Order: sequence, then C-alpha cells, then structure tokens
Amino acid sequence: MPTSIANQRLADPADGRAEVAAIAEILGSPSGAVAVGPGRRRFPLRLVLLLGAVAGTAAAYSWFAALRFDSQGSAAIAALPTTVVRRSELMISVTEEGSLVSDENVDIVCGVAGGATIVWLIDDGARVTEGTEIVRLDDSTLAENATAQRIAFEKSRAAMIQADKDHAAGTIAVEEYKQGTFKKELRMAESSVTAATERLQASRNTLAYGERMFRKGYIAPQQLEAQKSAVERAELDLGTAEIALDVLKRFTKPKMITELESVRDAAGARLASETAALELEQVKLDRLNAQLSKCVVKAPKDGLVIYANERNRDRESEVKAGAIVSEGKTILRLPNLSKMQADVEVHESKVDRIRPGMPAKIRVQGRAFTGEVTDVANRPQSNWLSSSKKYVVAVRIDGNTEDLRPGFTAEVEIIVADLRDVIAVPVAAVIEQQGEYVSAVRQGDRVERRLVTLGQSNDKLVEILTGLTEGETLVLNPRGLLPDVPPVEDSAAEPADAA
Repeated sequence: MPTSIANQRLADPADGRAEVAAIAEILGSPSGAVAVGPGRRRFPLRLVLLLGAVAGTAAAYSWFAALRFDSQGSAAIAALPTTVVRRSELMISVTEEGSLVSDENVDIVCGVAGGATIVWLIDDGARVTEGTEIVRLDDSTLAENATAQRIAFEKSRAAMIQADKDHAAGTIAVEEYKQGTFKKELRMAESSVTAATERLQASRNTLAYGERMFRKGYIAPQQLEAQKSAVERAELDLGTAEIALDVLKRFTKPKMITELESVRDAAGARLASETAALELEQVKLDRLNAQLSKCVVKAPKDGLVIYANERNRDRESEVKAGAIVSEGKTILRLPNLSKMQADVEVHESKVDRIRPGMPAKIRVQGRAFTGEVTDVANRPQSNWLSSSKKYVVAVRIDGNTEDLRPGFTAEVEIIVADLRDVIAVPVAAVIEQQGEYVSAVRQGDRVERRLVTLGQSNDKLVEILTGLTEGETLVLNPRGLLPDVPPVEDSAAEPADAA
C-alpha cells in the first residue's frame, strides 16, 4: 500500500490516519469521495465522519486538516504564507493622541467669596500685556453690601470718637480734682481753721480785757456775758472748721477721686469696646472692598489667554460670559509657551506599562519632537459619555515650543521598552488555544504544533521567550491548521499513541 501524504503531514503518526488509508483501499473510491495523497485515493464522506467518531474528536480534526492540504499535495503547504524566526530589535510603545498644555501656567481664578457671574471676559487666544483687563465679574451685590458696611463703619467710628472724648474728659477730671479742686478746697478749709483760730484768740483777748474792766467797774455785766458768748462762738467755729478740714482730707478727697476715676474707667471701657467694634467694621469693609477689587481681573503678566475649559466638561460649567464660577475656580490661564507638555489619555489596559521617565516621540502640526513622561495619573479621567476608563499621562516636550499653542492635537508614542537581540515574530504567527499560546512550525511537508512563551509585544511583533529557535519557519495565521485540543487531552493521548 503506498504511503499516504496524510501520514507525511502529521507530526503524530498514530492519529488514526493509517487506519483510514487501509479502509479506503479495501472499500474503493465511490463517487463523492475526498481525494488524498499523490495517488489521488478517495474516501467516502460518510466513512470520514464514521472514522472521526471512532478515532475521537481530536484525531478527526487533525484528519480534516490533513485532507485539506493533501488535496493540494506538498506544494499546498509550501505555498502557505510563512515567516522565519530571527533575532532582531523590538521596540514596545504605546501610541495615543492628546492635547498640548503648558507645563507652567499662571491661573486666573475667581477670588470672590461664594462665587460670581462672569459679566465679560477677553477673547480666548488673545494676546495681552501686563495690566490689561481680562475678566469682569458681577459686583452689584458686593457694591450694595459695601455701601451698607461703610455706613455701619462710620457710625461705629462716631461712637468710638465719643467714647474717646469721654475717656479723655474723665482722665482730666481726675487730675483736675487731685491737682486743682482738692488743693483749693484744702486751702479754703485750712483758711477757715486759721480764721476761726484767730477769731477765738481775739474773743478770748476781748473777754480777758472785759473781765479786768468789769472788775474796775468800767463795763456792765451784760457786756461781760456778751464777750463770753463771743468766745464760745469762736470755739465752736474753730471746731467746725477743723472738722471740715478733717472730713475733706479723710472722706471727701478719696470719694471724689473714686467717683471721677470710675467715670474715667467706664469711659475707657466704652472706648475699648467701640475701638474693637470699629476695627471689626473696618475688617468687614476692607474685605468687601477687596472682594470688589477682585471683580475686575487684570493680566499679571504678558501672555496668551486660554479659557480653562477642561476635557469632558459639560456645557453648563463652560467658561463664558454669563457663566457662574465658584470661588477658587480657574477661569483663564496664561501659559508659558516655552515649556509645553502633551496630556494623553491612555486606556486602563495599557497604563500599567507606563512609568515616569520613559522617553517619548511627539508629532504636532507635522513637526517631530522628543520628550519624556513626567506624570501618570493615579485616578481615571471621569467621562460620563463613556464607560471606558482612561488615565491622563503627562509628557514633557523638549526643544523650542514657543510657536505651539495649548489645545493643539499631539500624537504621542511612549517608548515602553527597546529590546535588542531578541527572538521576535509577527503577531499573526501566534494563536491562543485553551489558555496557551502556540505556533505552527513547518518542518518539510509537515506542520508541528509548538507551545511558546510570550514576552512583550507591539502591534506588529511579539517577543518569544521559549518554544522557538532562530531559523525555524512559522506558518502565519495557523488557526485552521492546529487542532483546538485542551492540553490535558493532548497529554492523555500521548501514551495511547505510543502504544
């Protein structure tokens, strides 16, 4: 019996092909058969299906694959598209599109507490010089509040001035009494005592003279009694004057000083209170004036004006006239055009491969630049229009970028790895079966199923770590050649084949 081409094609000779050839030779070649081998022997289709059921699913699949190429002979396998395993350089990269932004921006933010409405803003992309008005926010409510606050401030200032005058008057009153009024009253009391003493002494002298005259018979008894009464009155007047002087020193002076100091201290307390109130009103007025000044924003430096409209921002929060911006929200940016970067959104399936410091190639407006990854976001960019998660990767652009503009589209290729002297084959030469990666190695006029271990890959080539040797020939797109058999079944079939 001639040897069939099917037996020459299969890597495993014990796959049931010999039995097929033997039965075909016995039964002959009825019409409707399938041709195999160089002798053009034919097999009935029913017999093929019957033999497939008897030999098992794996053997039948292999037999069909063999029949497909046996019908064309050895030339059919030789005509299949192939590639030769070679060592080469393999560059692994991630290519995405992004937008240019400045690496250094002067952000123009809303400084109005509670936010404000944009009344007017300069055109997007306009060039401005330092001091140019670029944004005007609604200040009507702030102006009303500032006017009311100024009235409150002036009232508080008037109260503070009155309290200050009262305190000054109280301070003067204390000193006035100590240095003036008290000394005057003390002098008057001491003068009264002195006068009373003199009157008493004069009365006593008059009485002594009267007594001598009375003994000589020159005055009547009534006159002597009158002189005695004058002495008594003088003694009483002296006692009264002395008591008044003592009361002035011991009671009147401390009482008056206490009362005056109380008035002074109360005025001082009111002054401190009114001063604090005035300071508070001043702070409120200054705050409102500062808020009013923030309603008119001027350019802090020369530059190009860019609206701070982020990607994926809805139209309600878009920066434009009439939009409401919250406090601290960026309205405009003045970018530094000499330091530009590209922000690209990388899918979550690729972002784990990217690290800061990786080199990159950037193309903008037909110009090529080199750069470097500077930052990889740790959170995905929110986008309610899409369920896919993408992370923003910042890529610095080297070279002269002053003629570039924020918002330009940039095509960025991030070099993940640059492998040298590795076995790399086209991705079309590897398929996945049952969780394993396999290739079809052509050996003469037969094809061998080979397990391979993959390394890194790009959209054209894949690195082969194990399974292939330099110089071997691989069949491209081999899915129709290799049976999709679980590895367990392959390993279980080997003992039976060997037997």
